[in-house]
Amino acid sequence: MAEDNNGFRADWANKDFYAELGVKKDATADEIKKAYRKLARANHPDSNPGDTAKHDKFKKVAEAYDVVGDADKRKKYDEMRSLYAGGGNPFGFGGGAPGGQRGYNFEDLFGNAGGAGSGGLGDMFGDLFGGRTQRRQSRPRATKGADVETTATIGFLDSLEGVTIQLRLTSDAPCPDCNGTGGKPGTRPHVCPVCEGAGFTVNDLGGFSVNETCPRCGGRQLIYDEPCPTCGGSGRGLSGRTISARIPAGVKDGQRIRLRGKGAAGEAGGPHGDLFVTVKVTPHRIFGRKGDNLTVEVPISFDEAALGADIKVPTLGGAPVTLKVPAGTPSGRTFRIRGKGAQKPDGTKGDLLATVEVQVPAVLGAEAREALEAYRAATAGNRLRANLFEQAGA
Repeated sequence: MAEDNNGFRADWANKDFYAELGVKKDATADEIKKAYRKLARANHPDSNPGDTAKHDKFKKVAEAYDVVGDADKRKKYDEMRSLYAGGGNPFGFGGGAPGGQRGYNFEDLFGNAGGAGSGGLGDMFGDLFGGRTQRRQSRPRATKGADVETTATIGFLDSLEGVTIQLRLTSDAPCPDCNGTGGKPGTRPHVCPVCEGAGFTVNDLGGFSVNETCPRCGGRQLIYDEPCPTCGGSGRGLSGRTISARIPAGVKDGQRIRLRGKGAAGEAGGPHGDLFVTVKVTPHRIFGRKGDNLTVEVPISFDEAALGADIKVPTLGGAPVTLKVPAGTPSGRTFRIRGKGAQKPDGTKGDLLATVEVQVPAVLGAEAREALEAYRAATAGNRLRANLFEQAGA
């Protein structure tokens, strides 16, 4: 499909990107993203080698999501579709229009027909379809700040109950001398000659085109002949600050938490990026963790395992509980104590898994030795290892 000199694809006016993704026109951003991910996975070329139909579907899905997956682009696309639905083909592609009427010219419709500042559909659709209007933009577009990564170490009990910590961050920020413009203070900028003030360039991928940040101006749309001596023209510097971060109850060791709007400052009034905190949990001396459950090893004596007993088991941050050990309990058996584990996201708690370990005394008193020798004599007929040798010789 041919493009006009503004990069506008005429066939896009006839495409229903919502239908391509299988969602309704009033679908939420999350519904659109979910539909795109599902279709992209099912039709990805790497997963379907040689399947031309799925390769084409993958391209169409990517093209649709590039437009309706972006809030600004989606708004302009909906406005364009409304204009199209209201009067057939309002663009008059190709020479004449039906009925002998003269078709529209893209230069008039999307160009700078009225001179600087005239506005028009070119302003509304230019960045949606990868084209450049002849109108120059004098104000850099707002850009979201970079995301910031950091690590925080907390105690085992704090990981279960939640804690607020202080984080000292050093992150990317606008240069304090040029305010993020990249130009020497007191000098005037001019329009970037590479992107002609659009802030992006168009990369043709064969089936569709993608807008990419201009490599010359970095998306600022304007450039300075004399760079800022402080930042070397990058427009960026370093910012040190301390923030409070709430670590939720039940966080696991190695878990990554996202704090929206706590990252680096944006450019030209853009929003802050996000802060990602990787949590490290200090091990406990007694308790361990397995998912939402806590674990503990409880030593018991031979007679408690053989005859049974009621024993006390500690809980983390609470009163001990009584565990009934049945007679004949083997070493290594695990008992579940409900509701004494880690807190879950829904506010309920996991369980405490108590594993009993039979302890063999290193030193025996005279009476204990005499009693054990009597027990050995009484159980001399038990061939504990009979099956072991029978199976070994099988």
